[in-house]
Amino acid sequence: MLPGDGEWVDAVRGLARRVLGPVAESVRFTARDGDGERRYAYEARGGTLIVAATDGVSASVALHHYLRERCGMSVGWDTRLPLPLTALPDAPPRRGTARVREGYYFNFCTFSYTMPYWDWADWEREIDWMALHGITMPLAVTGHEAALHAAYSLLGLDDDTIRSFLGGPGYLPFQFMGCLDGFAGPLSSSWIESHRELGARIVDRERAFGMTPVLPAFTGHVPREIAATARAGRRDWQGFETWVLDPADPLYERIGAEIARAQIKLFGTDHLYAADPFIEMIPIDADPAFPGAVAAATLAGLRAADPDAVWLMQAWPFSYQRDFWTEDRVTAFLDAIPDDRMLVADLWAEHDPLWGRFEGFSGKPWLWCALLNFGGRTDPGADLRGLTAGIDAALAADNPPAGLGLSMEATRNNPVFFELVADQIWNAVPDLETWLDAFVTQRYGTGGGELKAAWRDLLDTIYAPDSVQIAPPDRFRGVIVTLPTYGPTYGGVADARARAARALWYDPAVLARAWERLIQAAEHDPGLLAGPLGHDLVEVAVAFMARVADRFHADAVERSVALGAAGGPEIGRFLRVFDDLERVLACRPEYSFQHWEAKATSWAADPADRDVLADNARRIITVWGTSDSPLLDDYAGRHWSGLVGGYYRDRWELWASGLDRALAAPEEAEAELRERLRDRAEAFLREGPAPVPRDLGDLATESRRLFTAYAGALAEPYEHDR
Repeated sequence: MLPGDGEWVDAVRGLARRVLGPVAESVRFTARDGDGERRYAYEARGGTLIVAATDGVSASVALHHYLRERCGMSVGWDTRLPLPLTALPDAPPRRGTARVREGYYFNFCTFSYTMPYWDWADWEREIDWMALHGITMPLAVTGHEAALHAAYSLLGLDDDTIRSFLGGPGYLPFQFMGCLDGFAGPLSSSWIESHRELGARIVDRERAFGMTPVLPAFTGHVPREIAATARAGRRDWQGFETWVLDPADPLYERIGAEIARAQIKLFGTDHLYAADPFIEMIPIDADPAFPGAVAAATLAGLRAADPDAVWLMQAWPFSYQRDFWTEDRVTAFLDAIPDDRMLVADLWAEHDPLWGRFEGFSGKPWLWCALLNFGGRTDPGADLRGLTAGIDAALAADNPPAGLGLSMEATRNNPVFFELVADQIWNAVPDLETWLDAFVTQRYGTGGGELKAAWRDLLDTIYAPDSVQIAPPDRFRGVIVTLPTYGPTYGGVADARARAARALWYDPAVLARAWERLIQAAEHDPGLLAGPLGHDLVEVAVAFMARVADRFHADAVERSVALGAAGGPEIGRFLRVFDDLERVLACRPEYSFQHWEAKATSWAADPADRDVLADNARRIITVWGTSDSPLLDDYAGRHWSGLVGGYYRDRWELWASGLDRALAAPEEAEAELRERLRDRAEAFLREGPAPVPRDLGDLATESRRLFTAYAGALAEPYEHDR
């Protein structure tokens, strides 16, 4: 029997009540043996569903499979709960066995780009989603700042020094990875205490389901006060300076052990620890043996606190800095660690799989992970057809993965992609079209043919594989760069139309048809708008309007060049796109900057806290770092109300107002534009977003208005080759 021996039953009963409401009283859960595998069996008779499972996650998966297969309903990120069921239909016996042992979830960045300001209600809903989708191994970062504070206090640092080192609450995961410190803070004492409690509650609930949370570990990154008297080296990440200990210094192992002990005291342990000492920074010593020394010191510190410690490391550095991480270097590093002491996450395997390049990571157990999203960008798009083939190939390898994972930098985007990955933890997907039809029925709770047809159109457009074949600068790590969130510049003006053409690799009429079918479904059944259909309507509108913005921008540029001055009607038409899209975005809270900022400031204990929290919420989505540094500007660019019709539109209006000068003196105009954009960014950081548009209709009304105005805007094909 898997760990738990039925102790998970109460946790799954609670989940059932939250998902099903009163009808949950007709569900029975029991424990069963699985011979070392994750298994379930269910059967429904006379209005009662009986689920037998090896563990709480498998029982939750069984419940979800029953709901999908027999009731035509699924539970997604944006499903309204409880589900509208009044009785449970009969179902013949059904058995399931997981294809892989583990389902991994999260990326350190997810805790900055999606859930930095979540409360328990948000987390309870998310943990339920995790259990229903087969997640057994979630990264658990919330509250780690409390462990760092406790450890550094024991090492002699005072409270002010530690809180200054930790920095702003919205940036903590980057602090934990060793990328920065002391930025956008200080961290308040109230935050540390409240999130210590929240973090403990999260891991307790995860363990109640039988999950094994992965806790953060020491990366060698230390406060400057410690580095000043130790053997340490300076590192740079995106303009941020940090200090890291040399693994030969005894402090490396000691601090690693102190942090692990503090964490175990606060949060317990399942013996899994995540540390990425080289996440996007080349080691401070070029000696090929140096990474192995770091590995030895990292593991020694963990084992001093927990003799059963296993280190989970993201393989991202081997992709991000592949010139440094040659096959020989990676092999030497991995060989320095016993196979039973490391688990490797192949973080971006759907796009840049490393498991084949490094021969299954030298025999280490590893996880095949899908990343897709960077920074929480809201641009919809993915290669759905290539996804299943990539997973099947990995599972057929000589050293197959121990699990499949979702490692996105932010959730709540492209749900079809991540649902498809999660499904394959338990089931193969031999036919994508059949899977997609079932996904549509279960997502909306209705099997309407128009909805299925709409999604077939989406499969042939934004979810077609050509979306990942476009080269930079039009593509950012596999996702098309969307012009509304793209920093304005006068560079590349001559290439504006060719760039717009490259970003439109599909027939826009097919995407427009999908959009209208979704609108018609909302008009026919307005009750669907509050659930996933509302999210999908906005996502498809963003996809279409981004391409409209591309075209109107190109038209404005070409007209201005032809006239030798900024073209009036074309400029106005381009800027109007921002105003019109803003209205649709404002209809859904997850597409609202105001909602994001309100969640952040809800944690404020006093006005000073509120200022830091508001700044963090505004900063990371816009300039990321400082307004003087362009390195991460717009990295987390999002189509959100308050940004599209305010911040982004204002920037493009500044661009338009200087277009005349750019045609005559481009270098001087570009310098002036940089200065004006910096001033606009500073104003946003001080003042926040624009107010929500007035006199909004419901989402169906606003979507129809937008569709009517723009559906034909892409009818004329581009002349340039794609």
